[in-house]
Amino acid sequence: MMDPAEKERLARLDARLAELKKAKAEPAPSHMDSHYTQAQLAWRMVIELVSGLGIGFGIGFGIDSWLGTKPIFLVLFILLGLAAGIRVMLRTAQEVQGQQAAAAAEDEKRD
Repeated sequence: MMDPAEKERLARLDARLAELKKAKAEPAPSHMDSHYTQAQLAWRMVIELVSGLGIGFGIGFGIDSWLGTKPIFLVLFILLGLAAGIRVMLRTAQEVQGQQAAAAAEDEKRD
């Protein structure tokens, strides 16, 4: 037989669990949260592009300095860095598009 204090403790635990489940099933984030997510995505893409250019510049400048050539390698590696940055940006866009499609499919499944 259970002690009344034990029953009360279990009832409080059940209430807390129900409250947590209810809080977990809250509605989707507001428009402002979505706006910040889009801004973060935009910054991520800008950083990916600029980092590709920066790495290309660094490699090209280093090779030109090492070989003592005109800025042929600098221009070449800047263009390669630009291409790599754009490629990474496109991959990020595809990843986000896939996540949005999966979320839409899940929402459709719920309905």
